Amino acid sequence: MDFLYETHMHTSEASGCAVSSAAQQVADYKKRGYTGLIITDHFINGNTSIRRKFPWDKTMKLFMNGYIEAKKAGVKYDMDVFLGWEFTIRGADILTYGLDLDFLLANPGLDKLGFEDYSEIVRKNGGYLAQAHPYRNAYYIEHNYPVAAHLLDGVEVYNAMDSKEENEKALAFAQEHELPMQAGTDSHRAGGYNYSGIKLDKKAESIGDIIEAIKTGNVTLINHR
Repeated sequence: MDFLYETHMHTSEASGCAVSSAAQQVADYKKRGYTGLIITDHFINGNTSIRRKFPWDKTMKLFMNGYIEAKKAGVKYDMDVFLGWEFTIRGADILTYGLDLDFLLANPGLDKLGFEDYSEIVRKNGGYLAQAHPYRNAYYIEHNYPVAAHLLDGVEVYNAMDSKEENEKALAFAQEHELPMQAGTDSHRAGGYNYSGIKLDKKAESIGDIIEAIKTGNVTLINHR
């Protein structure tokens, strides 16, 4: 039996560019045969829908709304839902897994950090970092190339929203630096036509299981579904 997981997706509750709600996204992925999802809404230094006029603790709690609503839908549809986010620096997006609201609350000003400081604090707290679509060519991306390999734990080598050339460059970078590889849809709306993610040979009981599978190469990348 195969277990399919989405590693990169957005909800309208927290991502300014997302069209579909968390509940709509979860229902859609259930229909497509996925076992679980990692919610990776844009952090508040990216394309967020969270207004930034509030104190840090309230802002972080608002940021969690997409994940919270997805968790509720996950119970309804029997889907595993895990927390992540997409941290943005000069347009470069870093998928971040393995941390929680307590980490966010304990680190006010996290959104102001550069690559090196962000990598250090995330890893020190047991988190995992993978650069999403490192070669995406878009007007809003200033940093459309990989960050230094030693700051990363993995690379998204297939993004369903990227061109073949962009994905091939990401794959070559991961291979050159011997970094773990993953794939993701980068879904912003339910009902798309090209879905991605990873396939595991056993069910993940936690986000830690997914991280470990990626790090050890015990995943099959889904290039089109």
